[in-house]
Amino acid sequence: MAKPISTNVRDLRKNNRSRALYALYLNGPMTRQELGIATTVSLATVSNVVGELLEQNVLIEAGVEDSEGGRPRTVLQINPSYGYVIGVDIGETGVLVELFDLRMEVLASHTSVPPTSDALDPDTTVAQVVEGLDYVIAESGVNSELILGVGVGVPGLVSHGIDAVVDAQTVGWENVPFGKMLRRSTSLPLLVDNGAKNLGQAEKWFGAARTADNAIIVLFGTGIGTCIITDGERYRGSSSSAGEWGHTSVVVNGRTCPCGASGCLEAYAGAPAIVARYDELRRRPSRPGSDDVVARLTAIANAGPRDGSAARVLEETATYLGTAIADLINLFNPERIVVGGWAGTVLGERLLSRVREIASTRALRLPFSQVAIVPAELDLDAVALGAATLPMSQFLASGAAPITRGASGRPLRAQRVGTSRS
Repeated sequence: MAKPISTNVRDLRKNNRSRALYALYLNGPMTRQELGIATTVSLATVSNVVGELLEQNVLIEAGVEDSEGGRPRTVLQINPSYGYVIGVDIGETGVLVELFDLRMEVLASHTSVPPTSDALDPDTTVAQVVEGLDYVIAESGVNSELILGVGVGVPGLVSHGIDAVVDAQTVGWENVPFGKMLRRSTSLPLLVDNGAKNLGQAEKWFGAARTADNAIIVLFGTGIGTCIITDGERYRGSSSSAGEWGHTSVVVNGRTCPCGASGCLEAYAGAPAIVARYDELRRRPSRPGSDDVVARLTAIANAGPRDGSAARVLEETATYLGTAIADLINLFNPERIVVGGWAGTVLGERLLSRVREIASTRALRLPFSQVAIVPAELDLDAVALGAATLPMSQFLASGAAPITRGASGRPLRAQRVGTSRS
């Protein structure tokens, strides 16, 4: 028989602080009364928590609002300059690094574009990330001691140990200890996760999936992946590889996918596959590589009706995506499917409208009638934004416990919550 889990006063206090911070972060600003309702704790507890967080400077007063027949109520919000977070999006078409304040406003941004198609080599990528970190910190003028952490989005599967080992078959990464490699060059706290899951987190917190407890967010770009939200939480599976939708089979014994298997969705609807199919229809040699895939897909999407090859490849793409989305609907019964990623943005609502039509003919009628298939609301930096939510989520979950660093710069045990920040 398992031992009952005991909760001491410190745990309860941390939990109350965390609940208050999450409520203010995702739904604020709020008054104390609104915060009590949102967290379902007593007004006395809210007052104690708010007092601590105001003293610590995590919260600030953001004005007052009138109340019926009483004194005006103070409105509270998280102090946007209490700390900073960095998000990194590593993709085949470039490495984007952005530094955010706690309102998730971008203060500095840096993009490294691979000069060749084979530049997504682990050592090169680490160098590009470090270059971006140095740039955004210098450009923003932020004291690095105030950076709560760095979130990194990568292609492929991520083992969530200290080394953050990445397996990304499509880019040739096998058992790459990416977190360990990055820590050799930076002392900032690091968290690494799959890029599609980071996109999903961003859309869940700030975008088109915000009000949905059961949703699937699709990253449609050079590769294809999903973030599955069930009961408001990300579903990871037993080894965090859930959501590799791009490597589900759509054609038996079909085209070879970059992962090495045949017939994967990504081999038909990933951006390079769409461009290669267009070249095939035009009977000209394909030009492999990520250096021009964005420009070429944009040209295909914008081609007029006279370009029959473009029209055909777009119809084929819609068919594959619509069929695969119907499978997601039948398997997971989501209330919302959000289509994001740079290729989704390039191809736009016109393709999405056709995807909906095709999905409606292939999904079961009842679950299809209950789902909305919508475009993502966030910009092309959504993966970097989602990556930045990794350290932000850790900070909120800790109840805003300040982090101290030793001589090496590595994070040490958090200070006792309630102490003031110097």
